[in-house]
Amino acid sequence: MRDDQQEELARLAAAGDNAALEALLAGIRPRVLRQCSRFLPCYQDAEEACQDVLLQVARNIRNFEGRSKFTTWLHVIVANGSRQTYRTLKRRAAEQGYAEMPVEVADARTTSVIAGSRLDLLDALERLEASRAELVAPMVLRDICQLDYREIATHLGIPEGTVKSRIHQARSQVREYLLAGL
Repeated sequence: MRDDQQEELARLAAAGDNAALEALLAGIRPRVLRQCSRFLPCYQDAEEACQDVLLQVARNIRNFEGRSKFTTWLHVIVANGSRQTYRTLKRRAAEQGYAEMPVEVADARTTSVIAGSRLDLLDALERLEASRAELVAPMVLRDICQLDYREIATHLGIPEGTVKSRIHQARSQVREYLLAGL
């Protein structure tokens, strides 16, 4: 689905058009799943996050005011939903007595090292959120969702220079966490 079609369906859905909402959800599902997969290395976890994101879109579409593009609004929901799914999975693992989240043994010949680094990044973002929460959203929107600085500034309601500064600070802090092995 093209972005302009999404924008129109989002506008109609925000105004209460249920048919537009259904079409929007069906149209964005593949994109949402791909984006959730950027955060979560396990396909089943990405699917769970995708379902949660689609539910959040359906519940909150009336709050979409069109001040930013729908895709920007969606990126924020995807980032938050994926990170929330990761926190839930970590909590479940802890409740079941695991020191860390259980990971299926994978064949090293077919598994990318990126999967492990994504989990490390999510842990680092969680740690950063605990100490400097205002730095997390700009970095996630830029480095994971790949939005440009202007879109991030518009969405967050802060100057573009502040966005760049926060991203720089976040990257430095996350780099320290990753180098220290969390």
